[in-house]
Amino acid sequence: MVAVESVRGYVVSHLGRIGRASDADDVLQDIRVAVWDGVARGRYRQLPGVPFGAWVQGICTNVCAAHIRWEMSHKTYPLLGDPAACDGTASLDAAVLLGMDRAGGRSCEKIVDQEWARTIIELTRTSVSARDWELALGSIAGPRRYGPPSPQDRRRWHAATVVRQTARTVEKALEVEPEAVCNIGQLCEQAAACLPTVVLRRTAAAIVRPGVRGPARTTALAAVAAELGVTERYVAVQIGFARRLYQAAWRIIRTGMQGVA
Repeated sequence: MVAVESVRGYVVSHLGRIGRASDADDVLQDIRVAVWDGVARGRYRQLPGVPFGAWVQGICTNVCAAHIRWEMSHKTYPLLGDPAACDGTASLDAAVLLGMDRAGGRSCEKIVDQEWARTIIELTRTSVSARDWELALGSIAGPRRYGPPSPQDRRRWHAATVVRQTARTVEKALEVEPEAVCNIGQLCEQAAACLPTVVLRRTAAAIVRPGVRGPARTTALAAVAAELGVTERYVAVQIGFARRLYQAAWRIIRTGMQGVA
């Protein structure tokens, strides 16, 4: 874990080239899981004169490259502009575009279901704090800065990550078919499955959903940490965020069920 943390600067620098420095924590988590999995499966072989950090750097390079390729080839929701003020027309301005081809296409034909995107943005905005929303907008819309990140930069990047992961959760929850959810148990299971990362999904399923407390939580923390190859402290700090995402997904799925009823 110390070796993985040592590549943070590399990750931030490379993601920053495409304006995605706020993805650093997500990518670092992917690197942690890949390193842990490689060690557990015996893929790492110690060689004379070759430090462990060099192997981690190789994994870091591959994971960063894969993430950048994915980001450059997928549509995104910039989460800019006020959905309530939108007149329904398709603006070609990337700052207010609800969906666009990151590979460079800016044709209106590439915008996928603007009403769907607008719904996601509206639900995301109501599911995060006003402070996180404003900081996220500042992170995306503000001028690019080069050099070591300031504390304010880190706060904006964190807020952008919160908003982005909330948007992913909202999108997954909207995709759940209400007819497939027959009872509260299935509702809770589906809500936990909507969270955007493995750590958040497992935290929601094993700790948030059953509402474990006291010694039972300590046991559950240890089990999730061992399963995912992260520290118990890392899982513990995810609980609050996992709970907020779980509750947002639960409300959206529940509303869909009521609409069908």
